[in-house]
Parts: sequence; structure tokens; C-alpha cells
Amino acid sequence: MKRAYYSDSISNFCKSSPEEIVGKLAINNDFSLEQTQRDAWLEEINILHRTISSFQGSIYFEYSIPRMGQRIDVVLLIGPVIFVLEFKIGEDEFASYAIDQVWDYALDLKNFHESSHDQYIAPLLIATKAENAYSVISITPQNDKLLFPVKCNIEMLEKVIKDVLHFVEGDNIDRIQWESGRYCPTPNIIEAAMALYNGHSVSEISRSDASAINLSQTSDAISAVIRLSKEKFQKSICFVTGVPGSGKTLVGLNIATTHIDASNDLYSVYLSGNGPLVEILREALARDKVRLTQERGNRIKKGEAMSEVKAFIQNVHHFRDDCLVDVKSPPIEHVALFDEAQRAWNVEQTSSFMRRKKNRPDFNYSEPEFLISCLDRHPDWAVIVCLIGGGQEINTGEAGISEWIESLNRSFPKWNIYISSRLTDSEYGAGEVLKTVFSRSNVIYKDELHLAVSMRSFRSENVSLLIKQTLDLDTDNACATLKNVKANYPIVITRDLIKAKQWLKKQARGSERYGILVSSQAERLKPYAIDVKSTISPIHWFLDGKEDVRSSYYLEDVATEFHVQGLELDWACVTWDADFRYSKTGWEHKSFCGDRWNNIKKPERKNYLKNAYRVLLTRARQGMVIVVPPGDVEDPTRYPKFYDATFEYLKEIGFSEI
Repeated sequence: MKRAYYSDSISNFCKSSPEEIVGKLAINNDFSLEQTQRDAWLEEINILHRTISSFQGSIYFEYSIPRMGQRIDVVLLIGPVIFVLEFKIGEDEFASYAIDQVWDYALDLKNFHESSHDQYIAPLLIATKAENAYSVISITPQNDKLLFPVKCNIEMLEKVIKDVLHFVEGDNIDRIQWESGRYCPTPNIIEAAMALYNGHSVSEISRSDASAINLSQTSDAISAVIRLSKEKFQKSICFVTGVPGSGKTLVGLNIATTHIDASNDLYSVYLSGNGPLVEILREALARDKVRLTQERGNRIKKGEAMSEVKAFIQNVHHFRDDCLVDVKSPPIEHVALFDEAQRAWNVEQTSSFMRRKKNRPDFNYSEPEFLISCLDRHPDWAVIVCLIGGGQEINTGEAGISEWIESLNRSFPKWNIYISSRLTDSEYGAGEVLKTVFSRSNVIYKDELHLAVSMRSFRSENVSLLIKQTLDLDTDNACATLKNVKANYPIVITRDLIKAKQWLKKQARGSERYGILVSSQAERLKPYAIDVKSTISPIHWFLDGKEDVRSSYYLEDVATEFHVQGLELDWACVTWDADFRYSKTGWEHKSFCGDRWNNIKKPERKNYLKNAYRVLLTRARQGMVIVVPPGDVEDPTRYPKFYDATFEYLKEIGFSEI
């Protein structure tokens, strides 16, 4: 795939006229060419004609970064260095957002472009009107050949390039080999949603490991079921499983964006009961649509952009309520994708809600049964896709996947059932009820409906396994797994929250997002200025920048499992309270009430608490620090013995202490 609008040797570039180069850029430009963009290209070309003619190498204009939905202004391959250039035409200052922007581009190449992994990468931020600009050249502490962003003006650009080449050592980069390197990105869910919404394919923004059944195969398998169901006038349901962070949500968004045209009878909708996830994705897509529209020289109001997004991503409860208004008419969508389907409500929770909130005292369906019945209203065909995570039920009344199966057996015998071959695994809790569908002739098992490899932790695919073993008290295997994980994915432990915050800030580069996560039951972290009862805005926490006190970057507001399920950070600080504490006889499950910790006795509530920590400990893409506070001998609600055993258990597994 050709990633740049224009590429050539530096020698040929310098021999070509600006008009000729702009012409090639315009031909490959995906959008209408605005006057401002043309003028920016002309100025960049003229600057580079004057400053890089003495160098040998290659040049790339508008190099695509599909994971971020953006393009790098210019990439230069000179000697052993990849130079990433971001121009700020007419600017006389170096804004912090611009520094993060060029750093992010460099990080993207370093992490996700196969032939850039082991090369020196120098991000350069060029403010064309700045005076006497030149920052020191140095390598980041991670020691992975990525330099700190260098700030310079036009006059210093040639000197900066020479100084970087003098600073590093290595063989010249082979242009052909570099260009042929695979781009294997691992976007976070927000980046993925924006890229898919803007027309990128799932293959462009996902890895392509030969050893994994990847996202494209799973998406293709679902698309095949949709086509077959339409052709044969059938109704079908697919159960898609995956390890934490494997891309289940991405699969759902991919199918939904593929069938986004409401005038087409393949029209589909992505549904989730995860309120924060829906809020954040909608806001991110609306903001991005406004930004892109403005960049193309047009204007759109945010409300208009949001109305389009809301039709594409819906809260499952709102979808359910719309179907309650007219109980006979089918929804407009023939395809519904239910994310985190295991969290749908059981009959008791649904009936209680309908009685209290909707004045429907006779409602006697579980949420799965009612949702299937809504799609069943179509006279011709329909498809439901259930995206299922294992060990993810974290709230009262969540039915698990067994209720979906029981609803199909009870009320929908004619529906075809396509089942992931891994749905029988213990963490999905469907083993026994699955036996009841064996007698049905319309049950098909498909390996392609399981996503086996975590994409969230692109530095280590075994993080979710490590957390499972740690929470299952499988100490020996956890020790072994940690040895494989920690080389690429740092996990450290500490008793000091201040040290943890310092560690986070030191690890993160560019706009890599970090924040503090705690259990919703962590009631005794108030001495550390952590109050789980203090509400946060997930939109501000996840989407706003370092200058906003409401953002995760400020390390003041904390998020719980309810805020972060289905989402991710680059770096996380998980602060562990006494609600879930280690003992030699197993985990102790506690809730704080009044002035003391009380034992949790109900098995399902114990499971919710364990799953809460599973969610918290699998949110970080690049690494995390776990804080187990020291406690306080003078505070009977925070005795050191409530915390010490947990910390010692983590040390026993082999987590490094800071």
C-alpha cells in the first residue's frame, strides 16, 4: 500500500519544481484541495528545497497514520535516521499540543511500523516564524532510539538534521526495505472508532499476526452470516467471544460502519449498555467530524455531527425503550450488534426496572429475550451479534450469556445459532446451558468467532492471562507468565502513591494517556485524596488534554471499573484498597459500611468484586503501577494488616517494587 501522497529521492525532489510536486500531491489527495492546504504545501516545499539539498535520502509528503486518522507532514529517511517533520506555518511559538502531535507520529512509527521498530526516529517541530529556536538533542529514557522532539525554526532546520546525524550511529536505512515494512497498528477503541467512521478498513488499523485469528477473519465470518441470512430469509444470532482487549468492540464497530447507510436494508446499529463507553465514543466521533470538516474548508455544527453519530452508536437501553413504544413494528435496523452482551439484565432486574421506571407492572421478560423479540418482528430476516467478554460481569442483575441461550430455547426455536467454539470456556459461564442446544439442528460452531489475542496490550499479549492467574491465586503459573510479560510490558508495585504518579509521568510520551483507577468499593482511600463517591465526567476524563483539570492526566479524579470497562489507557495506576484483600485461605471480599468493613457473603457479589479488579488490571496498553497503601495503625479502618498480605502476595509473584 502506498502511504504517502508524494514520495521520491531527496535528489529528485530538489530537482522538481514546486508546481510539479503540488500537482502530484493534489492527484493523490483524498479530499478537495483547499487554498490554505495548497499554500501550506508550497511553503513546506520551498523550505525543504532550501534546507535539505545537501543530504542524500528519501522524502515522503503526507504520510498516512490510519490508526490516528491523520497524516505526517513530511518523513525524511537520511542515513540511519527517520525524521518526522511537523510544520506550523506562520507560528512563532511551540504549543504543547504540537509537541505531543509530532511525538505521537514518531511513536506510531516506532510501535507499529515493522521496519521502523529498530531505527532512530527524530521528531522535529518547525514553527516557521519562531526566533532562535533549537532544543537539545537527546534520547528518551526508554532507550528505544526515539529522540525527544526537537523544536526549531526554518533557519536552524539544516543544522538540526546535521546534529542529529552526528549524534546517532548506525547503517543507512534501506528505502525499499523500509517502504515494504508492514504497518500493524493497535489502536485504542476511540482511535479505532474514528478511523472506521472515516472510512478506513479494519485491516488497515489492526495487526495481522499469522498466529492469530484476526479481526478481519472474524468480521468476514459475521458478514457471511449476514449475507446468508438475507439471501435465505433467515434469522440468525452470532456469539463472538474474546480475551480482554482482543477487539470485540472493534469488530462490532467495523460491521456497523460497513452498513451505515440507513436506506440500505443491511443497515445496522452498534448497541452497548456501557453508558460511559457510548458517551465517549459519540463525543469523540462528533468532535472528530467537526475537526475534519473544518480542515476541508467547510463548517458543521457539533449538534449536527452528534445527531449522525447517535444513529450509529446507541445505548442498548434506549433501543429497548424505543421498541416498547410500538410493540409490533420492527426496528429500522435488520442487524443489531450488542457489545458486552453478557451484561444484559436478567428477568428480575428488567422486570423491576420496568415496574419502577416505565410503569409496566406486567413486564416479565429478561433483557436478552425482549431484545431478540424486537428483531424477530422483521417478517423476512434479521441478525443479532452478541459480543461477549469473559469474567466481565460487574453489576447486580447482569445475566451472563446463559440467559441469551435460554431465551433462544424458550421462545425462538427457528433462529439459527452461530457459536464461538470457545463459548464453552469456564469464564463465559455458559457451559451447562449450552448442552441444551445440542438437539437443535440449526446450531453452527465457528472457530472464527473467537478473538484469541489481546490487542490492547500490544507490548505483551499475555497480560490478561497474567491477571487471570493472579486473581485465581495460580501463583506458580503467574510467576512464569510474568517473566514473559515484563520485558516488554512494565508492571511495578509500590506502597507510595506519589512515587506511582511520578513513575506514570516518566513512562508516558507524547499524548499517551495515563490515569488512576480504583474499585468502586474502595471507600478507604480518602486519606490519599481518592474519593470513589466523587463523580467524574468520563468524556472529560478520557478525551480532554493535559491542560484540563478534569482529564485523567491531572491524576486528581479517579475512574472505577464502571467508567473504564471497554476502554483503555496507555499507562494505569491501579490503587488497591482493602475491599479485596489477600489471605492464605483465599481472597477476602469486603464492603465498607458506616465505620467498618463487612464481609460480602453472596457468591455473585464476590464474583462482581473479583471481576472489578480484573477489569481495572487489564485496562493499560503499555504498562501499569499497582499501589497497595501501607495502611495506618491509628486508623482501625486501614490497619496495615488489611494491605500487607496483598502486597506480599504480589511481591511473591515477582512484580518489581519501586
